[in-house]
Amino acid sequence: MKAIYKILTACSFILIFLLVSGNSFAQDSQDNTTVKQAKPDSLKLIEQYSLFSEYYKNKEFDTALPYGWKVLEMDPQKFSKWIYYKMEDILWALHDSTATTPEMKKSIEDTILYVYKLALKYDSGDKTYFEPREAFVEETWLKMDPDKVIKAYEKAMADDPHMSTYYMNRLGQLYKNNQSDSNDYKTKAIDLYTKLSEMEPDNPAWPSQLESLVENIEELVKLDQKAWNLDKNNLEKAWKYGSTALKAGMYDDAITALEFLVEKSPKTINYWSQLASVYQKTEQLNKAEDAFKKLIQLEPEKKDNYLNLGIIYKDKNQYSLARQFYQKASEVGNGWGMPIYYIGNLYEQAARNCTFDFETKLVYLLALQTYRRAKNMDPNLDQAAERISALQSSIPTKEDYFFRGYKSGQTLPISGQCYGWIGRSVTIP
Repeated sequence: MKAIYKILTACSFILIFLLVSGNSFAQDSQDNTTVKQAKPDSLKLIEQYSLFSEYYKNKEFDTALPYGWKVLEMDPQKFSKWIYYKMEDILWALHDSTATTPEMKKSIEDTILYVYKLALKYDSGDKTYFEPREAFVEETWLKMDPDKVIKAYEKAMADDPHMSTYYMNRLGQLYKNNQSDSNDYKTKAIDLYTKLSEMEPDNPAWPSQLESLVENIEELVKLDQKAWNLDKNNLEKAWKYGSTALKAGMYDDAITALEFLVEKSPKTINYWSQLASVYQKTEQLNKAEDAFKKLIQLEPEKKDNYLNLGIIYKDKNQYSLARQFYQKASEVGNGWGMPIYYIGNLYEQAARNCTFDFETKLVYLLALQTYRRAKNMDPNLDQAAERISALQSSIPTKEDYFFRGYKSGQTLPISGQCYGWIGRSVTIP
């Protein structure tokens, strides 16, 4: 009962404050003039704020509130760096209290909008904090017209492009729930959730929201393509179109956008990286080769570029070049074991393509020894251990060496027409 009495007292003070100050508040809302007030007594102002702050710190919100209103009445700017955050905190706490009656809540709801109005006027340096929260109150507390709330959220996001994703999602839901043939909310929702997907690529909620907006992802690609065609020199729209097409597996569309992007911005690494990848996926190996060479020019210290170029040469059956770039990738990666494992794959693949004879067994031995080297460089390469185990039955036996007069420790060159590119030797175990 004591708590309810205190809240009643606090809310009564709100109503009295609004009535007494109504004329000046109304004038302020009509012509944006400053709150009319007599010159404050600075000592009294400090005293009132100190009492307000002390009660707030002790969470005696109902007692703190009248002092807060007195401070704002005397000088709404003096303590603007602190008071508006505290006043908001108090009003939210009272609003959500189970002891607060519906009449009290209505009073608080009317009052908090005025607090936000003052905060945005006198603490405009932090409007990116207050604007989305004001929109939230308009949406959830006051159940205002959705179009008005949408405009409030849109203004908040325009002022702060990195606004909390929580509020961005609320805006997206408003778009979705109020879309119609007479507005562009569906397109805006798609744009918003696409942006969220780019901001948080590991959050599954955003792709799910996108999928709920369109019948299929191909429709989304067409929408992005249409937006780009209407603004053909817009790199952001081209990137959005290309990225969506990649997600949809529509590689021809992705290539169209990405080729435009690398032409317009030839030093943007991400454009080249995506283009090289899609060339590779579509088996346009010559174009992929050129793209990875461009990436090596742009990022000569990135080991993955050399590895990927090696893979391209492997796919083109140019094993010697593939090995060269695998080796370079390992060097750039300061002893990176994965490219050495890939070299072992080259030897193993070459052996599979030739007649299984003693020379081929030596190539399998070379592959096995290469896998061991990769494993020594990177003990976490479990796939190397698997290949070492798998090749045990394919390498020369002791009898193979004995009948040919070879002894342990002897070095044997890899020769034969099938393995001319290898140019390596193996040591007999």
